[in-house]
Amino acid sequence: MLIENKTMDEERALYGSSDITVKNCRFDGPADGESALKESSNVTILNSYFNLRYPLWHVRGLNISSSEMTGNCRAAMWYSDLINIRDSKLHGIKALRECKHVLITTSSIISPEFGWSIKYFGMSDTTVESEYFLMRSSDIIIKNLTLKGKYSFQYVENCEMSNSVLSTKDAFWHAKNVNIKNTVINGEYMGWYSENMTLTDCTIKGTQPFCYCKNLNLINCRMEECDLAFERSHVNAEITTPVLSIKNPLSGKITVPSVGEIIKDIPGANGEIVIL
Repeated sequence: MLIENKTMDEERALYGSSDITVKNCRFDGPADGESALKESSNVTILNSYFNLRYPLWHVRGLNISSSEMTGNCRAAMWYSDLINIRDSKLHGIKALRECKHVLITTSSIISPEFGWSIKYFGMSDTTVESEYFLMRSSDIIIKNLTLKGKYSFQYVENCEMSNSVLSTKDAFWHAKNVNIKNTVINGEYMGWYSENMTLTDCTIKGTQPFCYCKNLNLINCRMEECDLAFERSHVNAEITTPVLSIKNPLSGKITVPSVGEIIKDIPGANGEIVIL
């Protein structure tokens, strides 16, 4: 069924719908109704505008393109499954949470607390501004992401990322099974308490990266403005640039062209540091 060129503002305007296409519609108006498409299935949304709260909860089978969710459209998609979003704007807080099988391409996201507890998440060619981006999410594949935020990727598991630029402090804390390639990461305190993280051909910028890590691997990576790196970590690293200081690596081998200062002032700091 096609629903086209309509403006809807009532509570649960299209509640429980199935096999519908919503085209050139607006969810907006004085009635200020919530949950427009809650409990629906097989929904396609084209060139539509969402300015009301909680429109897409418990939806199974959702395709969105060329649409906008404003700052007033808070908590837009929760508890939904099989979501494909492209060429769209997601600008409300907590836009995506507790969902599965999500793919987002060529979109703009401005959404604090975006993407919590998502399972099976893909993203490409997208810009994001968010705090706590993708916290506690798993099974993630990301390409060509530009991210600005804080506390990103905390507690994520099974994450692959490539060709991205991240400006975010406290990224990948407590993360497990992470593989990052050809990416620039600009921010403080990268990767603390992570486990099984590998970075290849990456650039890492900022103070105190990679502390308290287990099975950390850096392959052909640059480190800029990095001091007090690798504290109490189990690490194998091939660094191609000078590092300001390295502090108390517990095990492994770090090769680097030069180090401003090597600090080993605790028992058990047995990591090998090789100056090439």
